[in-house]
Amino acid sequence: MSQEEKVRLGGMALGNGVLVHGPQAWACAVRAEGGELKVVARRKRIRASEVKNPLFRGPARLAEAFSLLPLVKRALPEAQLPFERPPVIAAMIASAAAAHAAKRSRMPVAARELLAAGLSFAPAALALRGGELAEYHGAEHISIGRYEHDEDRPKEHERCGSHLVGPMLVTTAVGNVIAERAPAEYRQAARIAAAVGAMAASVELFGWMTRNPRHPLARALAKPGYELQHRSGTRQPTPEQIEVADAALNACLELERDPH
Repeated sequence: MSQEEKVRLGGMALGNGVLVHGPQAWACAVRAEGGELKVVARRKRIRASEVKNPLFRGPARLAEAFSLLPLVKRALPEAQLPFERPPVIAAMIASAAAAHAAKRSRMPVAARELLAAGLSFAPAALALRGGELAEYHGAEHISIGRYEHDEDRPKEHERCGSHLVGPMLVTTAVGNVIAERAPAEYRQAARIAAAVGAMAASVELFGWMTRNPRHPLARALAKPGYELQHRSGTRQPTPEQIEVADAALNACLELERDPH
């Protein structure tokens, strides 16, 4: 199969498996407690790939990815979603409180917005440190990377969502600084607009980074995300974990290639 015929795939690691999704379909494979490999594949109801407006396609892609989680859980109850563990839920509450405190501090506006944006990534970092999630994250990257490049690939992937960390930190901080300068009666609306704009800008910037990986700015923005996935976000998976990721990928491709 030529590179032009490759299906553009995304993925998400679970506590006991991998979710792979393409433009039209998704598939999830997990290793049940007894060792059985279970796979479910479905066609997508919401298709962010059909959204072409730059302002909306970034938020649409993120919304599509997270909208799959309840569908996965309903179709495959054994799936262990990344944010189900109590410590991660506690970290989400704590990071929200810390971010709120940072916004109310007397630090310079740019510094406190950058700190608040950074705190928002704490729950994701904690989730990746528990159980087998980091191994399955590596398995996801190896499986998708091997499919895309037709060769063995490392546990890090150039399109990993962790690469959004750099762009999100920058765009969120800039957007919130601008929103803080809005008149008081419009400030809440400005903050909402800034959040949507930051998300849209980050996804567009991320797309530019993947197309221009050697550009100095692209490398600088990708550095935080790469270090996150290299040092703590991924661990080398076992052959059995890669088998799970491959099962999800193959099931997703089967639906993607089926015109019916």
